[in-house]
Amino acid sequence: MGKPTGFIEYDRKEAKASSPKERIKNFNEFHTPLPEEEQKCQAARCMDCGVPFCQSGMTIKGMTSGCPLNNLIPEWNDLVYEGNWERAYNRLHKTSNFPEFTSRVCPALCEKACTCGLNGEPVCTKENELAIIEKAYANGWAAAKPPVVRTGKKIAVIGSGPAGLAVADQLNTRGHNVTVFERSDRIGGLLRYGIPNMKLEKHIIDRKLDVMREEGVEFVVNANVGADVKAKDILKEYDAVVLACGASNPRDINAPGRDANGIYFAVDFLTSTTKALLDNGLKEGTYISARDKNVVVIGGGDTGNDCVGTCIRHGCKSVTQLEMMPKAPDERAESNPWPQWPLVCKTDYGQEEAIAVFGHDPRIYTTTVKEFVKDKKGNLSKLITVSLESKIDEKTGRRMMVPVDGTEKEIPCEIVLIAAGFLGTQKYVTDAFGVELNERTNIKTDADSYATSVNGIFTAGDCHTGQSLVVKAIRQGRDCARAVDQYLMGYTNL
Repeated sequence: MGKPTGFIEYDRKEAKASSPKERIKNFNEFHTPLPEEEQKCQAARCMDCGVPFCQSGMTIKGMTSGCPLNNLIPEWNDLVYEGNWERAYNRLHKTSNFPEFTSRVCPALCEKACTCGLNGEPVCTKENELAIIEKAYANGWAAAKPPVVRTGKKIAVIGSGPAGLAVADQLNTRGHNVTVFERSDRIGGLLRYGIPNMKLEKHIIDRKLDVMREEGVEFVVNANVGADVKAKDILKEYDAVVLACGASNPRDINAPGRDANGIYFAVDFLTSTTKALLDNGLKEGTYISARDKNVVVIGGGDTGNDCVGTCIRHGCKSVTQLEMMPKAPDERAESNPWPQWPLVCKTDYGQEEAIAVFGHDPRIYTTTVKEFVKDKKGNLSKLITVSLESKIDEKTGRRMMVPVDGTEKEIPCEIVLIAAGFLGTQKYVTDAFGVELNERTNIKTDADSYATSVNGIFTAGDCHTGQSLVVKAIRQGRDCARAVDQYLMGYTNL
């Protein structure tokens, strides 16, 4: 350890965020990194704890504790404190393909499992990671390093989200020839269009893609495999195929009036904003606009929060966020001890901005939609909501959230954004390749395997496990690449 007493001497200090009313004026990232010397002090807070849960990636009571990539966190924190940034980058890159993404959008599972956080504030691991990767780009350490030898093997990766990109990066490093097919007009999957610009500016993605191209990865856009591009042609040309096409079927809300104009899935709404930003600087009329409208967001997760922040930047009249579940406690319950993931209430950037602009938290808990009400032209005019309570289903024994009669309320709104999550991959892709699905409509494999029911076809990411985190998708991609390499070469050194 460079500073054994650092966690005692230094308090946690985070990058400063612009004020909510200032940052909503644009779609830019809004945190100012700490000066280098201060960042080194934050790295010095990393304890010589003996058992670094931060890098464990364990599953405890169904939740992940620590980094799924098993990043060597104590090692590179120590190197940052010592000022040895290049070695810190080398240790980080050993386990992580895309620290420029995870340091911006990951919920920092590492910090929630930090030993320093047991009786105080955890180490600023996520910000230390960001400092390392940005310094690596600034100094040329993250520049392209094409493989010296090529194997002659060709792999097609279907989907360019974090799992697909991780597969491609790993297999290209091994010397295989990799082509990534993306059905959209730009590479990145949900990194590109599902995560708003203020969390991940898109030039950050492009910067890494430029490196990958220089290293030999080929990218093909506007290639909807299974529809416009035939699966049989892919199978004929490539030695192996990886399906990394995400969990693309959004959960719907089936209530009366669902056909009203003005109801959108969250991913379509967020995509329209980002695409317009990239295409024309958000020219009015080229995206789904919330300007001067009452908006209701259905769903309390990260995507729902992103919708809240985006609507406020549009200039909405009001925004309300409906959550089916009760408000989580502000502090850990005794039944939720460290190092489990903390089941506590989180007020994210979008909610902070709503509070600043409208004077109150936008969230309404234990509530769902009973009816969408249309005007005479078929446009959405208001919602009828109903409160929910938790009950045990007598037939299944499962706890369910059920409506409470007599609790109906009206909320005026012209736009509803459904952010209720995703279910399974899109069937036309899996049908085209003939792979089997499991009971949750994800691509089926044996336990701890990435090989599908069809020889030479593999899978990774959300289409394999269901909707999850970017960091977990990257881990899936890395592990899948290892399985592909083993299949192609008879051994693997990935």
